[in-house]
Amino acid sequence: MNCVLVVPCFNEETRLDRAAFLALADAPRMELLFVDDGSTDCTVGVLRDLHSAAPERIHVLPLERNGGKGEAIRRGMLDALARGASLVGFADADLATPPDELVRLRDELEVSEWSVAVGSRVMLMGTKIERHLWRHLVGRLFATLAAGVLKMPFYDTQCGAKFFRDTPALRAALAEPFLSRWAFDIELLGRLHIGVRKVPGIPLEQFREVPLYRWVAVSDSKLSFGGMTKTLLDLTRIDRELAQLRVAKRTQQDD
Repeated sequence: MNCVLVVPCFNEETRLDRAAFLALADAPRMELLFVDDGSTDCTVGVLRDLHSAAPERIHVLPLERNGGKGEAIRRGMLDALARGASLVGFADADLATPPDELVRLRDELEVSEWSVAVGSRVMLMGTKIERHLWRHLVGRLFATLAAGVLKMPFYDTQCGAKFFRDTPALRAALAEPFLSRWAFDIELLGRLHIGVRKVPGIPLEQFREVPLYRWVAVSDSKLSFGGMTKTLLDLTRIDRELAQLRVAKRTQQDD
């Protein structure tokens, strides 16, 4: 079963861990697709060097203009599906979720009957989940609000490690751009569960959160406090979008 992991990149020239990504690309049944989101530094050159080191396992999709993380991932996932991937996922370029955890999350989905596997940063005994306190507190508030918008009992919607099985619902959910640059995860999960247009959604039992064993926050994260505030405001727009989808689905069922 072929899996393509999408990695969005914007000005990541100095942060990309070449050795770690090459090791990840060497994992069985794993390919990497780096999406350069209109970087203004030499990120594209670094990505092309990675491609040259493993041309059959590492691919590069350069975008001319910066469209935001959500759009980069959407475009990358569509490209991965077009390449024939049966599983597709995404992860952050800083590898806050380590390569071995990404492979484990992929494997959890691969051997299951689930459609979606979401990494979850739960601080449990025996795990190493390192988050900055204020980001953790804001994140808990955001996750609580997001679960209410989704009407799904997610603990952590924003962990940058998720994998999906190729389904009609996934392709329909990716067909239109997301409203939010950063909260796109919520839009994607909501579209998948509710369904878009005449494509049925995915039942709740097909979604799984998988607690991560390790996750380490990167100090120079690109989501500022102002960005996090805007993302909170984006929830109202997403709430309206998902409410409209629910109404449309009820109307279809009545017809």
